[in-house]
Amino acid sequence: MRSSGLKRIVVNASVARAAGGKDATASVSVNCTEFLETFRDNTLHHVVMTLELSEEWNKHQSNFAAAWLANMIATKRFHYVVLPQNRTLHDKVEATASQEKDINAMLKDFHLLGAALETDKTVISLDETIRTLFAQASQQVDGIRGIIWVNPDRTVEEQPIVWLNNGAPPEPHRQLAAYPIE
Repeated sequence: MRSSGLKRIVVNASVARAAGGKDATASVSVNCTEFLETFRDNTLHHVVMTLELSEEWNKHQSNFAAAWLANMIATKRFHYVVLPQNRTLHDKVEATASQEKDINAMLKDFHLLGAALETDKTVISLDETIRTLFAQASQQVDGIRGIIWVNPDRTVEEQPIVWLNNGAPPEPHRQLAAYPIE
């Protein structure tokens, strides 16, 4: 049984790649490092991993992110998910895009949606392109409308550290369906 308040959160490899640790100077690196440190320091947050996500992390993670993930595993705050085949949802999401490049991008990162749906419906990612594509898809695909999506580099607009410190609540304005589409 899960503890009350525990959050299982999917952290995309884009964040693992950008997090540079205490010596980071680029703003995105500093923001991702601070986000992961805050995540680690809140013992109710658990990281979600899938086979696909693990492969991406292994390929792209910084030294800081590797140590962070090792800490999450050591403190038993690591949640591995085997994703079931969800061909219906997959096909619905794919059908929302008209351009081949958009379809390919969504298919490449579909595992983020799957992992979120199998856990606490929350994704952390720097990738605004895929966020926009999934937000557009959510207008037609009910199954993904409520997924929370937070970018740790959008410090002013999204206040990701404040959100994390408040328990990472599923606020409606953070849902894919609420994301502004140009």
